[in-house]
This record gives sequence, C-alpha cells and structure tokens, in this order.
Amino acid sequence: MSRIGKLPIKLGDKSKATVAGSKVNFEGPKGKLSVNLPAKVKVEVKDGNVVVTRADDSREAKSLHGLARTILANAAKGVSTGFERKLSIRGVGFRAEVKGKTIQFALGFSHPVVFALPEGVTAEVDKTPRTEESLPTLDLTLRSADKEALGAAAVKIRALRPPEPYKGKGIKYAEEKVRRKEGKTGTT
Repeated sequence: MSRIGKLPIKLGDKSKATVAGSKVNFEGPKGKLSVNLPAKVKVEVKDGNVVVTRADDSREAKSLHGLARTILANAAKGVSTGFERKLSIRGVGFRAEVKGKTIQFALGFSHPVVFALPEGVTAEVDKTPRTEESLPTLDLTLRSADKEALGAAAVKIRALRPPEPYKGKGIKYAEEKVRRKEGKTGTT
C-alpha cells in the first residue's frame, strides 16, 4: 500500500467534504473546491477525516493512489488555510499595481504589461520598495485556495520578465536564488 496514500486527510474545524460519484467537494472559510477522481481510486469521509483507497492492486491504481491523496490534501488545506506565493520584482523603474482583477506591470518595456488574474487568485503589492544590492525591489504576494491555479499564475507572472544573471533584474520567486555571472572585464 502507498505510504502517502494510506494516510488519512484531517479536515479543518470549519471545513467539510462531500463525495458525489467521482467528485469530492470541499468547503471551508477560504472558499470551495471540487476535485475529480480517477476511476481506480475511492474516497470516503469518516469522522472528520478523508480516507483514500484504491480499487485493486494494478500498477495504475498504485500510482494514482498517492497522487489522488496529495491532490485531495492540497484541496483540504486550501479551503481551510489557503496558499500563498511571494514574488520579488527587481529593477530600476520596475513597478506593479493591482487594479481589480488585473495587475499592471512596468517592466522596462515600451508599454505597460497587464496580467489578468485567474479566478480565485488574489494579489497584493507591498507599497514600500526596499533596496537589495543597489536595485529597488518590490514584493508581490499571490493568495488562493487552489494550489494549482496559484502556481500556474506565479509561473506566468515570472515569465513576463525572468531574472537575468548579470544584475539580477526581473521577476523571481522570493526564495529563488539567481546564479550571477561576472560581466566582461575591460583589460587591455
């Protein structure tokens, strides 16, 4: 049996889960999520816990067992506490401003870049820039109950202006380390 798959998922105090056929619906203080299950996995809700079992011992069922349990655990955590991802925007003149369901970026291009946030993802920009290695840095925080949508939005925002290796300008994850290169030397 899968070491990950056999662990029960503890629901939060204000969260609840219901199973409807091949769909599991989670509801909590941070929102609602529904997860579609593969055919070889079964789910039961008992005593505030969600238990995932597999239909048989086929190779496919074994591989889907742990995966389904992890996806359900992420949904349960998302509706109870939510997820957060921080990004750092570094560069002279680089700015970000949240306007409703969009973020307007000034990233050194000739035009502003407008990014539409996906459903269920919210953004917040720290208003006070700090200086990091002589470059101004802004912090952008993304929050959502859906871990998959949050990660996809963070990847798309980072792709607007990935960090460059010489000065470190661009958009990077807060915990990401950018490997720096040495520039050309002007020896004669």
